[in-house]
Amino acid sequence: MRGEPSCPKCGGRVRAPGLFADSWQCAVHGAVQPLQPVLPPSVEGLSVVVNRARVPVWMPWPLPVGWLFTGVASAGDDRSGGRATAVACSGPGPLGGLGELLLVAEELGVGLGSRFAGVDAPDPGSCIDVSAPPHAKVVAAGRPTPLWHVGGAPDDRAVFAGEARGLWLWAIVWPEQSGLLMYDELVLTDLRDAGSEVELLPCGALTPRILF
Repeated sequence: MRGEPSCPKCGGRVRAPGLFADSWQCAVHGAVQPLQPVLPPSVEGLSVVVNRARVPVWMPWPLPVGWLFTGVASAGDDRSGGRATAVACSGPGPLGGLGELLLVAEELGVGLGSRFAGVDAPDPGSCIDVSAPPHAKVVAAGRPTPLWHVGGAPDDRAVFAGEARGLWLWAIVWPEQSGLLMYDELVLTDLRDAGSEVELLPCGALTPRILF
């Protein structure tokens, strides 16, 4: 588990703002929103991310039966707030075994969703065909939200992306067969709107999917 900020696109070291730059800098990607150290799954840790987020913190709510909250990450600094969030959940897969779901909300160009998805693009726009019918739908903050399959991802996962509240929404599922979960029209809640209900969240062990 990293103890210092890193690049959301490659995981490399980042340089804090200083005399010659007013933003965090990656030697490879230039100015970036720094990925903060991942916090162990807990209501307190989740609240830290929720309170500083300027983008949604999406989670299936209520969680599917047997599922647990298993990790959270965010990109952004104290000055700008959270400009990308990632929430992990784990539980019984639709076809048996363990399924894992990672939901990412991010502003254009942050690159955190692409990194989790394993695709070589800063945003999903070039990897989805929005002129075709959507492959899945979720209900995000009360609104029907279409998602399209993202091409170019590794075979071990299913990746979907779309737009919710004017920002990118990624849904990344392991293993690939557990992508069937996305055809059940999951109901997603922005945890910034959840209030005290978050205190009832069942927490599991930290998933390695959210670590780099």
